[in-house]
Amino acid sequence: MSQFVQTASGSCALSVVIPVYNEDAGLDALVARVSAAAREIFAEDYEFILVNDGSKDASWARICAHAERDPRIVAINLARNHGHQLALTAGLNHVRGELIFVLDADLQDPPELLGPMLAKLREGHDVVYGQRIKRHGETAFKRGTAALFYRMLGKMVDTHIPPDTGDFRLMTRRVVEQLNAMPERYRFIRGLVSFIGFSQVPYPYERDARFAGETNYPLRKMVALAIDAVTSFSVVPLRFASHLGMLFGLAGLVSLGLIVAVWLQGGTVQGWASLAALILIMGSVQLLVLGVFGEYLGRMYMEGKHRPLFIIAEVRRHPVATAAAEPSEVIRVAS
Repeated sequence: MSQFVQTASGSCALSVVIPVYNEDAGLDALVARVSAAAREIFAEDYEFILVNDGSKDASWARICAHAERDPRIVAINLARNHGHQLALTAGLNHVRGELIFVLDADLQDPPELLGPMLAKLREGHDVVYGQRIKRHGETAFKRGTAALFYRMLGKMVDTHIPPDTGDFRLMTRRVVEQLNAMPERYRFIRGLVSFIGFSQVPYPYERDARFAGETNYPLRKMVALAIDAVTSFSVVPLRFASHLGMLFGLAGLVSLGLIVAVWLQGGTVQGWASLAALILIMGSVQLLVLGVFGEYLGRMYMEGKHRPLFIIAEVRRHPVATAAAEPSEVIRVAS
């Protein structure tokens, strides 16, 4: 463990970053298991960053209660719900550790894998990411759509984004510094980490069922994340317009040939219904293409505003930790 000792004033060996949204029922178990896993390897030389992403339950109060008891816990409260990826970004912007361990608050990603993943990292890698070989407690629909999404994404992007992975990973400080330097608003963090490069290896594991409560990632949010992933790393949807144009142009030439052939034989092409159907199809295709262009244009518009990625309402630490921290580390609004 000598290569992961403190290197600067105010730094520590490990930072654990966990976004929290409506996880009141499982927070006590989360803090206990993560703290035990970190303490077993790093003793007291770690910090535990919990980012409350505008929870509607008692999550923030419970996080604050833990922060008041444990000087290693940093409680960050966002001004509103920004979404999982931006909440995770807020936590990553506050890390002091030489190593950063990221997982979700639902305990589907076992914190006890910190030790095995650290052993893998010590082989000379910068990122060890969890790769799911089984997903317990999830519906067949979710497993199937997730598998389909990663396979399609892999064929659409130039950056290799490993399939069947989430944000569960252990990273070195230099990877996180590069990640924090990326200012884009529509973030797909597992893709951004892959884009950074360095040495990255998988750690296969079986994902557990949710410890408590219900999923905070319904189909609507899954679709939004998929759109963020595609538009952030691929221009294939834009090329789709050209492909549709060529396809329908070819279909038009074939239809014209058939019409001419019928006319030369003295026949008449019948049917206004088929013509109306063709007009409706062409209209819908044009609207679809405009929608794809509009999605990319809208994201460019929002990026151009340069608004803060997230706004922090409050940061709470144990009085001992607050006295030891630099003033700039206590409360910060990131852009």
